Amino acid sequence: MSSLMEAVRAGRTAEAVGLLDGLTDTERRAFLPELKDLRKELRKAPWAEPARRAYPALHAAGAACETGAAAAATWIAAADMRWSQSSPGLLIHILGDRDTAWLADVTRRLAARPASAGVPYELLAGLVRLSGCPVPRTDAYVRGWVQHNGSIWQRGDTLVDRLRKDPHLAELVAAVFETEEIGSPLDWNSTEGPNNWVDALALLTAEGSLDRKATVDACVARLLRGGTTMDDRVFLRLLKALALTPEEERKRIADWLALASDAVSTVASHAQSVLGSLALDGELTPRRLAEMSDAVLFRTEKKLVRAQLVLLGKVLARDASAAAEVLPALAQVFGHEDAEVQERALKLAERHLKKVDSPEVRAELATAADQLVPALRVRAVETLGAAPVTAAATVYEEVLPPAPEPVRLAPAPESAIELAEEVGALLAAEGDVTAFERVLDGLVRHAYRDHETLVEALGPAVASRWWEGTDPYYVQPPDDHFRRSHNDFGNVESGLELLLATLRGKVRTATLHDGVQHGHRSQECGHSGLSRVFDARVWEVAYRLRAEPLPFLLSTPSWSTGLLEPGELVDRLEAYRHLGVRASAADFAQALLRVRRGDRAAAAAAAGRAEALGTTEGTRLARWLMSEGPALPLSRRRTAGARIVLEFAELLDLQEDFPAEFRVLGRPVTAYGERWYCYHWSRDLRQHWLAILPERRELVAARLVRDVSAVALDGTRGAAAVLPLLAESDGEAGEATHLCLAYGLGARHPEDRLAAVDALLVLAARGQLDVARLGTDLGELVRSGAVKPSRLAESVRTGAATGANATIWGILRTTLTALLTDLGDDAKPARTRGLGDLLAVAAECAERSGARGELPHLAQTAARSGSSRLVTQARRLRSALVEGVAA
Repeated sequence: MSSLMEAVRAGRTAEAVGLLDGLTDTERRAFLPELKDLRKELRKAPWAEPARRAYPALHAAGAACETGAAAAATWIAAADMRWSQSSPGLLIHILGDRDTAWLADVTRRLAARPASAGVPYELLAGLVRLSGCPVPRTDAYVRGWVQHNGSIWQRGDTLVDRLRKDPHLAELVAAVFETEEIGSPLDWNSTEGPNNWVDALALLTAEGSLDRKATVDACVARLLRGGTTMDDRVFLRLLKALALTPEEERKRIADWLALASDAVSTVASHAQSVLGSLALDGELTPRRLAEMSDAVLFRTEKKLVRAQLVLLGKVLARDASAAAEVLPALAQVFGHEDAEVQERALKLAERHLKKVDSPEVRAELATAADQLVPALRVRAVETLGAAPVTAAATVYEEVLPPAPEPVRLAPAPESAIELAEEVGALLAAEGDVTAFERVLDGLVRHAYRDHETLVEALGPAVASRWWEGTDPYYVQPPDDHFRRSHNDFGNVESGLELLLATLRGKVRTATLHDGVQHGHRSQECGHSGLSRVFDARVWEVAYRLRAEPLPFLLSTPSWSTGLLEPGELVDRLEAYRHLGVRASAADFAQALLRVRRGDRAAAAAAAGRAEALGTTEGTRLARWLMSEGPALPLSRRRTAGARIVLEFAELLDLQEDFPAEFRVLGRPVTAYGERWYCYHWSRDLRQHWLAILPERRELVAARLVRDVSAVALDGTRGAAAVLPLLAESDGEAGEATHLCLAYGLGARHPEDRLAAVDALLVLAARGQLDVARLGTDLGELVRSGAVKPSRLAESVRTGAATGANATIWGILRTTLTALLTDLGDDAKPARTRGLGDLLAVAAECAERSGARGELPHLAQTAARSGSSRLVTQARRLRSALVEGVAA
């Protein structure tokens, strides 16, 4: 071993560099084979002590010995040495004697790498100084420049001071405006002053270090291009800090119009305010104002629409001649989802229509008035000359989306190659129940037919899995991993990994047998009843793949929801009898839970065939099919603070003649006796839990109530995604399902609320939604503080916008009865916050659906003095229920 290699292995970086000093390029290149061999050796265990000791010296020595620019850049930026590389100062010293053109080439190559490559900015900046090349404007260099200047603190030195001294300030600031997702580094120090990027750039522009026109133009162009929320926030702050003069604003009217039309809400609001000031100063022509109004009034943000209506009112009060150009823009507001916004637009049209001589404008507004809610439409007949409401128009028809239909499960792939492709797709992306069940059944079938061909076909699909031994960071033997997993899986992928590792011979038979015999060994939690069934089935399939392969699974569902047709199950049992196959206990138990019993005629016919088989499984199936349909257990509610959960009594039919792991499903569901914070974080498991009990969704919903409640109470994200699947499942939609739905409608995050609305509409379309029960649950949750009225209002408004006005009114009628009862004569703001929004949605639904009748305590609320949103919307709802006209 040479002295250089001894120094590198020992981590003596200075000695290694000293040995290379003064050598020619040819002499340095001679060491490369040994250095590359060492690098390959260390890559097998990159976190071991020998690797961590040698990497800095190896990194420096390789950079010195590589004489080609491309090879040197590749070595310096190598991912395997990223966390233990030599210092930028040492690398600059090593490369300092190279030709400037060569250094410029290396600089260009390193700067072109993505920022995630981790090439230090100090190294790049040093190479720029050495080579004298133009400063790179790449993502990595600009991001590094921003982070470097924003994070070094020196006594008496500020960010402004450092930027003033930078010879490349103008070029790099221009590049900042072109760099994507640069907002977070710019906003790293949010304290105002000379160490804040926004304030620093504004100050440098004001003093002339940066060209003002170029900076303003770049800032506006960046906002026009758009970006992340943080990018928009930072560049909007900079634009405001630049404090544009009226002349600068006037020159950019086209830009403000584009921003008001298409930019995100905060940026559009600023553009709207600029244009509004110009309009009030007479700097915006009526045609431009009309163009702006068309764009802004088309947007969905009510704040922008209201502000635009206020602006139009002010302009029209000053300049009556603008009415003919501007008023037609109000036509699209007549179709706005918020009736209050419609009313504002109607008032504006009524006030200024007399200033318009054009019959075309009057006719356009009169025609658009057909979009108004019924009460306003009646008014528009008198004030705008709209067509009278006909009798046919007063007949309301509820519009609900078509109920989703379950999809037939396609047969397992015919060839092992096709199956391997589906396995790869399932490992790469989260699959649904259909994808998993097809792969599971396919693995069983092909292992039975030709085990060797299947294993060979799976090779490429699993080549990168940790248990194949290709991951240098994972040193635990696969068998040890599965043996110590407590026989449970935190996600579907882990279960699939066990099956594939078993087929590839990575798991011992004794481990598989132990998993089947001893079952679940981790701590119990609220989901254990469901997770233990899923886990037990996977472990038993894995064991049978090794010890006694099955020709196919009994429990593969017929439908995407998990349902299994009884006739198909009898056919499979008949094939088992013909082949002399011993059924798997967990597989048969899962088949029983999935078999359709709701269709009594089909169940009876299949029971007769099953009994005639003369097998133990056939007799058990016949008895199961002829027993009474799935029943719900007794339930009661329990409260812990603002959270309301359910407890279920035991179910004996799920504890008799079932394997031990399945009997947990029939045990009582308690609110406090089990751990609810557990390892079941994966969202993809929940759809498989529903497929375990496809005709008994209430048993699944009861175990998910606490999870879903967190989206409303704790502000977590994603747990409500299961609600549409819950709505599409079969069985009675009872107390647990409706309580989950109620929590979802009050979720903090919009995507969770949208999932809850989807579930609500699916249940309604299937005729399974109990509006009184859901309304009662919502009233109870709002009163307890679990659900905020403003969030609920957003959800029900979305539901009503689909055309489900009668459904939403049925829910809100019950909810508002409870909330108005609590209101009292001395209602405090904390108790009324958001209630006005609920009343507004209720009023619109009542107006559109033609609802009539009294709502308890509504009259007292409507009789209050004042003009708060609560009172005005209460009056509007009362008017609709007593006097309104249905659309």
